[in-house]
Amino acid sequence: MAELILEYTTPVRTADGERFVVRALGEQRPDGTWIGWLEFVSINGNGTTLRTERETTQPARTALEYWASGLEPVYFEGAFERAQIVA
Repeated sequence: MAELILEYTTPVRTADGERFVVRALGEQRPDGTWIGWLEFVSINGNGTTLRTERETTQPARTALEYWASGLEPVYFEGAFERAQIVA
């Protein structure tokens, strides 16, 4: 089951002004490693949620938390583009 790792304070904004909250989520795999991805939830209330595919694999939850804590807004922009392709 997916776990919320981190919710970021900087939203992603589209060209038409829609804003999305960015969240890092993760899940432990049977081998004990953790996978992480990003989720973008519309702030404008239209219910849109976009999700990337796996962005990282880490050996432990603490390593996934560390990875998530180092992401910058420029990374979110690229991940948001990838999430739109997945959708």
